[in-house]
Amino acid sequence: MTRYHTAIIICPALLFAACGQQQQPVSQPEGKVKLESISVTSKIAGRIEKIYVQEGQSVHKGDTLAVIDVPELRAKLEQANGAITSAEGQLKMAQHGATGEQLQQLQSQLEAARAQLDFAQQSFTRMENMFADSLVPAQKFDEVKSKYLAAQAQVSAIKAKQKEVATARPEVISSARGQVARAVGARNEVLQAARETVITAPADMLLESVTLKEGELATPGYSLFTGYKQGENYFRFTIGEKAINGYPVGKEVKVAVPGTGKVVAGKIAMVKQLPRYADNTSTAPNREIGEAFYELKVLPLQPADAAGLYNNSSVLLQQ
Repeated sequence: MTRYHTAIIICPALLFAACGQQQQPVSQPEGKVKLESISVTSKIAGRIEKIYVQEGQSVHKGDTLAVIDVPELRAKLEQANGAITSAEGQLKMAQHGATGEQLQQLQSQLEAARAQLDFAQQSFTRMENMFADSLVPAQKFDEVKSKYLAAQAQVSAIKAKQKEVATARPEVISSARGQVARAVGARNEVLQAARETVITAPADMLLESVTLKEGELATPGYSLFTGYKQGENYFRFTIGEKAINGYPVGKEVKVAVPGTGKVVAGKIAMVKQLPRYADNTSTAPNREIGEAFYELKVLPLQPADAAGLYNNSSVLLQQ
């Protein structure tokens, strides 16, 4: 009796174990939800004057996120405007030549220089005759001669000045135009920097963090806001080389979201081999010696179906 009852007890146990092995489901590749991250930085240095958003807020492209106060820009703008006014004035002078008043002043200077030249010439003629008769020393004669030559040079210089201002020289006009363009460029640079004081959202995004507060100093290149671009979620899976041939690019697959019963239809957009030192955090596969792994990038067929999923949350690739 004892042996008979023992056999009856053992057989159902073995049968139950066999049935359990047959009903064990095949494991599904596990992956992660990935969101395109965005970092919003500042191009100029200044203090945060106002922040219009907060962490966890959804914003649209072009929405104002913050305003930076840069008092130095106002002073630079005034300098640029003054430089433009001065350069434009020089250009007008180069194009139209000297004014009537300037020409009259030059004519008066020329008449005075000619009068000095006539007196110096008369003095030189008398002194030359006296020097020839040895009535004056050589030093005195040289002094009079020097004044005569200086008077001649003064008249020549004024005549050259009159000729210069009476006609517009092409090289002078070109130089003046260059100064105007340079001044305008300096002002445009200041205006562009002023536009950079308003920080706007580069795309529709969900803000994850706001790194600075009002009154704090923002430096160029410093990340002010970080978040995720909305509407561009995708799924990342890591598949071993033994199964990778079953996932060609372009194949349509289904991605299940555990705990929600939600299934998202997608398409394999990319297959990329991972380097051996890569950190496979998406699936944490059990490696075998010498085994290679590949990354699958799955894009949802309808981006709205993947909306609301959290970054790095787990999903399953259905067979």
